[in-house]
Amino acid sequence: MAKEPGQKLRILRLADIFREYTDETHGLSRARIEEMLREYNISVERKTFYEDIKLLCDYGMEILSYIEKHTHYYYLSTRKFELPELKLLVDSVQSARFITEKKTSELIRKLETLTSIHNARQLHRQVIISGRVKTVNERIFYNVDDIHTAVGRNAQITFRYCQWSVSKTLEPRRGGSLYQVSPWELVWDDENYYLVAFDSKAADFRHFRVDKMTDISVTDLPRDGREYYDKIDMAHYRSAHFGMFSGEEVSVALLCRNELIGVIIDRFGTDIPIIPKDSGYFTTHINVVVSQQFIGWLVGIGEGITVLSPDSVVQRLQAEAERLKRLYPQDIPM
Repeated sequence: MAKEPGQKLRILRLADIFREYTDETHGLSRARIEEMLREYNISVERKTFYEDIKLLCDYGMEILSYIEKHTHYYYLSTRKFELPELKLLVDSVQSARFITEKKTSELIRKLETLTSIHNARQLHRQVIISGRVKTVNERIFYNVDDIHTAVGRNAQITFRYCQWSVSKTLEPRRGGSLYQVSPWELVWDDENYYLVAFDSKAADFRHFRVDKMTDISVTDLPRDGREYYDKIDMAHYRSAHFGMFSGEEVSVALLCRNELIGVIIDRFGTDIPIIPKDSGYFTTHINVVVSQQFIGWLVGIGEGITVLSPDSVVQRLQAEAERLKRLYPQDIPM
């Protein structure tokens, strides 16, 4: 039998059959498994079949069986990823804006191979709920890889940075001239991937949307900014930068309604001080970069939150209120 075509691959083909076609609710009979192996020009004797099952179990594949109408059905009972875990990964891939529609489909097809064809249908049904906005830069995965390569080599990178035009195309900034920075961190914020890099000319950190970067090249120059980077708490850095926009970081005192405690903790974590006040309110102090995005976040929450200090932030909110009043007067001309 060992000389028959395909026999040397018998145990590998058998493992593939269990991975692809069986799960807790879908078993295969010995007759059906032997029939599937014959499609690969592999024949199996009864004794050899059970020896192969034992060999796969010894290897770490948990092959179990159940009886239905006097017939034994065999199936793979455990996998590296359970179905709920795969559903979570599929949802994460589907909801990530920085992954293109094409790459999303490719990744989900690969995730489907980690379970049986029967369970894969459940993953496919989850894909249909999408309709989310996706990036159009197909090279984003290569961009991420190039950035990781530069970090591993402790090297600077050059690239072109793009912005959207009114014709809905990505066009290079600065007339297409190259940016040169030292990459330090990749941050996933607001459903986008950002590069946190040190700009030697500005002697400060800058943020770049990875899906808007093109023509990345790893240089032979060592990275700058180590002394600055070592002083940064990246968890705080992310929570302080709304939408990853730059600006001056200040301490802001807030008066909040108690029902907003979840909103505050979700954004700033549990390390911030929470001081209960009367009438269902609490105060807290947060360190944030006061950008227009932060002002918009405060306005969006509404009456449940009030800035107590500093005056500069209060004045910015007052100016924003006046701007909105001018933009939307009571008597809007029709």
